[in-house]
Amino acid sequence: MLTFGSVCSGIEAASIAWEPLGFKPLWFSEIESFPSAVLDHHWPQIPNLGDMTKIHEKITKGEQLTPDVLVGGTPCQSFSIAGPREGLGDSRGQLSLSYIELANVIDEERKKSGKKESIIVWENVPGVLSSKDNAFGQFIGKLAGESVALQPAGRKWTNVGYVSGPKRNVAWRILDAQYFGVAQRRRRLFVVASARAGFDPRKVLFESESMPRDIAQSRVEGDSIAGSSRTRLARGKQVTGPLLANCGQKQWLGNQEAFSGDYRIVENPTFCIANNTINRSAKNGGNGKGFQQEKSYTLDTTSPHAVVYSRLNRAEIETHSNLSPTLTARMGTGGGNVPGVISLGRVRRLTPIECERLQGFFDNFTKVPYRMKNKEDCPDSPRYKALGNSMAVPVMHWIGRRIIQELD
Repeated sequence: MLTFGSVCSGIEAASIAWEPLGFKPLWFSEIESFPSAVLDHHWPQIPNLGDMTKIHEKITKGEQLTPDVLVGGTPCQSFSIAGPREGLGDSRGQLSLSYIELANVIDEERKKSGKKESIIVWENVPGVLSSKDNAFGQFIGKLAGESVALQPAGRKWTNVGYVSGPKRNVAWRILDAQYFGVAQRRRRLFVVASARAGFDPRKVLFESESMPRDIAQSRVEGDSIAGSSRTRLARGKQVTGPLLANCGQKQWLGNQEAFSGDYRIVENPTFCIANNTINRSAKNGGNGKGFQQEKSYTLDTTSPHAVVYSRLNRAEIETHSNLSPTLTARMGTGGGNVPGVISLGRVRRLTPIECERLQGFFDNFTKVPYRMKNKEDCPDSPRYKALGNSMAVPVMHWIGRRIIQELD
């Protein structure tokens, strides 16, 4: 049985993913009130240590056990391409280095007691790879035991890679939740590292057995299956990127990641409608739609001019994908921050249960007693936020299974 300690625990996707595999949580670390309520409801026997920066003192004093695995996804806001991107200059970004300090203390205490070093699993947004202050180079450099920040071999950090240092071997890879059984595109960077002899992080994250070399190109070009479709992806792909829940407030940019390409953008033209067609019913006829797709006539102050499909200089996204937008922490703030669903010709927002399913949790997992209210009166807003901040359970389950396979 493997034990693990979790920092920045949120609603514990790691526990839901790993407990069926035989992992046992020793302690959590969460400071926000609603996620803490979820932890207390589902794991009342597991201590929540709160501030992660104070855990190493408790471990050094022998007040807390050292786990076989340390897992956590430190705050991503300082690395997200949607924000100011202050990197390690932001106090939230600094928590990634505090995570390494905790990992070092755990390994030191485990060695004193004759145990093997821990296995480290860290998650964040892909934006950390392109942080202006080379935050990722500093992170993996310290994790590997180097005295200086590492630099990418090329112009930038790749989506997958490996380094071997004096203290630990470190592997990283971007994984997308849509390929693990959930209908949501959610790309996240995962780092697996360890100083344990005989443990290779590459065998956890990499899948060399799947495709040893480039496959031959098909000899026969297939027939188009969507040639008559009115709306298609610009690059011909069948999977779209994430449409973020808070697109209305941040021009398609969110806290977790930014709106990306791979879409067909459909521009909405603005038409000037003749004023004598306004307020007329269809039976009056004679004027048709009242517009021509030419240059606008001169606007004046005496006649009203109706405008249709004006979108404040924004384009509209049309997609026929079955994938959900990426869930974000801002979903609970109302307005345009909750993804919409078209159902029988009407647009509605995703329900908390649907968001739970998109992250791989069971139904009503986040419906818990909160702030002196019973379970049935649990508010939706904190549920949306907690789910938007969470990891995808199926991805974490896959990583846990790969760790077991490598240890065996």
